[in-house]
Amino acid sequence: MTLKAYTLAFVLASGLLGLGFLPNLALVAAQAQTAKEPEAEAERLVELGNQQFEKSQYREALQSFQSALGTYRSLNNRSGEGDALIGLGEAHSGLGQYQKAQDFYQQALAIRKQLGDRAGEANALHKLGDIYDSLGQYQKSIDFHESALAIFKQLGDRDGEGNALNGLGDVYESLGQYQKAIAYYQESLKLRKQTADRIGEVYVLNGLGDIYDTLGQYQKAIEFHESALAISKEIGDRKGEANSLFGLGIAHSSLGNHQKANDFHQQALSIYRQIGDRNGEAYALNGLGDAYSSLEDYQKAIESFQQAFSASKQVGDPYNEGLSLERLGTAFTDLKQTELAILFYKQSVNVRESIRKDIRKLPKELQKSYLATIEESYRHLIDLLLKQGRVTEAVQVLDLLKIQELEGYLKNVRGNDRTAQGIGLLAPEQAFSGQLTVDSFKQPTELNRQLASQIQQLPKSEINKVPEYLQKLPQGAVLIYPLILSDRLELIIFSANTFPINRTVPIKKADLEKLVTDFRSDLQDFSSIDVKDSSKKLYDVLIEPIEADLKQANATTILYAPDRQLRYIPLAALYDGNQWLVERYRVNNLIAYSLFDPNSKPQANLRIFAGAFGGKSGETRFGLGGLPSTIPEVENIAATLSNTTKLIERDFTASATKAKVAGQTIVHFATHAEFKSGSPNNSYVLFGDGSKVTLAEINEWQLKDADLVVLSACQTGIGSLGNGAEILGFGYQVQRAGAKASIASLWTVSDGGTQVLMEAFYGNLKKGNISMSTALREAQLSMIRKPIKQGEVNFNHPYYWSAFVLIGNGL
Repeated sequence: MTLKAYTLAFVLASGLLGLGFLPNLALVAAQAQTAKEPEAEAERLVELGNQQFEKSQYREALQSFQSALGTYRSLNNRSGEGDALIGLGEAHSGLGQYQKAQDFYQQALAIRKQLGDRAGEANALHKLGDIYDSLGQYQKSIDFHESALAIFKQLGDRDGEGNALNGLGDVYESLGQYQKAIAYYQESLKLRKQTADRIGEVYVLNGLGDIYDTLGQYQKAIEFHESALAISKEIGDRKGEANSLFGLGIAHSSLGNHQKANDFHQQALSIYRQIGDRNGEAYALNGLGDAYSSLEDYQKAIESFQQAFSASKQVGDPYNEGLSLERLGTAFTDLKQTELAILFYKQSVNVRESIRKDIRKLPKELQKSYLATIEESYRHLIDLLLKQGRVTEAVQVLDLLKIQELEGYLKNVRGNDRTAQGIGLLAPEQAFSGQLTVDSFKQPTELNRQLASQIQQLPKSEINKVPEYLQKLPQGAVLIYPLILSDRLELIIFSANTFPINRTVPIKKADLEKLVTDFRSDLQDFSSIDVKDSSKKLYDVLIEPIEADLKQANATTILYAPDRQLRYIPLAALYDGNQWLVERYRVNNLIAYSLFDPNSKPQANLRIFAGAFGGKSGETRFGLGGLPSTIPEVENIAATLSNTTKLIERDFTASATKAKVAGQTIVHFATHAEFKSGSPNNSYVLFGDGSKVTLAEINEWQLKDADLVVLSACQTGIGSLGNGAEILGFGYQVQRAGAKASIASLWTVSDGGTQVLMEAFYGNLKKGNISMSTALREAQLSMIRKPIKQGEVNFNHPYYWSAFVLIGNGL
């Protein structure tokens, strides 16, 4: 019963007494008490939900908060309703259901505002900031946390202020801006000490320890975790104590102190079990398994990983579940039980792929161990499959690896129906998976022998069964997947109506990287006469071993998904001693074949947006040089293709461009851009007024009608060579925004040379009935074959024509 209802009951009773009626006062009191009981029960349910949330019992917490919400709504108790909504948001967030969490937090925020509850409003804003951080919408996260911080400061709420500062520290940590994150954590720590909030102090100290561990400053990480441990022991904060012990285990493991790591994880595990925190238990068990593996006690490692898998399954934590399965794969690899290793690696891949469609932010406890190993675990699985002659399965995992590498860079890569299927288990693997028990792992050699025997009995057609999406390769197209391993290069080649095959090239990773570096250096020097020599050396490694296979397939088009450093060089510029590869084949770069749509066809009626940075030669604008040739480049596009919208120099702004690209079939940016390894927030496209759009923001653009996005960016500068994810990242973000394909350059390109190439490219498109990749190839051929006159620029050097690569559906 609400306060209003109680008042009405009191007035009625008083009126009846005044009229001489004598109601049963005991009955009135009993009714009032009965009315209070639902509210008390709702309060109890909210408290229970909070306790369940603390123990990572998210599903149970959902039920408690949902029941409380229903009661509060029936009583029209708006304040209680807001409490239950916040609880539901937290429980859904714990389950990684961020959109649902966001909805509940928004409802709670609206209620807090209606009630004029400023503290509650600030708390809801803070929670929304956390959610936007988890969704990868970092600027929104910062905005919400800053709004919360301002209100907390106005109210003099020091605890809330510390929470908002923690939130800002978390989001800057997500952005990889660790010094900013440290500054916010330190500010929060100062507040916690002033208010004697010891539990909050423990949280911040552990957070700082995590950051310094990520930065590789392990001794500093240990100092922070030890400080947190001392406080948590002093105040009896058992969860904080366990978290500190876990952090110490991770830091000592990084330092190679595996026995110490083992001891810390054992202590953390004991506390997590005592307080009933199953999620923490799973973290500690995986850490313990890692320590045992490093100590070469594989039997105990397997037991730990198996227990971690069970705990993760129980609490619904697929990230930890996938990690446990991967670690089991690694343990069985170390024991040389290959078939069992493949089984567990495959299961880990399938768990990870199944959750990609529902993007979740990694728990802080998992970020380092998960991201540091996931890509390597895919490579280990591919390596094992190739050694077993299981090439078709290797192709599927390799395709998934390409997307995983993007996920490690962009943190927002979604899967699709193909990737969600993962990789199929063979019939014996499925049977074994359902029969495994704790006791069966005590004889791994015999267990592996049985599984291997059953797999060997399968017909080769079943082991090498090509999945449906790979059966749709266009005629004349050959898919080439190079894979760089430490001791060799694997070239996997696949064409229509065949089984995939692999060719092994015995070259060490370091030697291959030197060939790439030398070739890239020669490509960027337009005066270099050695470019054909360095190009031929790479040709002999990448193409010569599969030359006969390409001829047998009658290949006219190469669908190429480069690996690691190979992403920094154009396949089209490889030289066979007589001609460039582009003179023999059309080359279409892919992110991954599972993201390729072979049925996609370019639209006949071209609608073009073209923007030019402009400026004068030799002048500096926004820290970069002017690009005078971009204006005639765009003017030429408009003259060649009439249905062109153009923006020049200061009219070419990020906001105007975002509005005008919607509905266009081709979007052309003649401007500076910079792609950097590390964080997508450090890579950007620069506009004529100095505004920027980061690589992380491009996917928010409306490009669903675009066949192509062209970045003829003179300063597409790539600094130190990473794994090339920043190059694929642009292509992926463009595709995610709806475009079918993109063209971008691999190095700083000649302003004049770009103008010549683009004039030829758009001239080819004007002819009609031509694919994007063909139009680009013919433009490149025209530059290669252009006669050189006295005093003219030698545009047939690959520096001028080969920098631009097409990524995506360009056929």
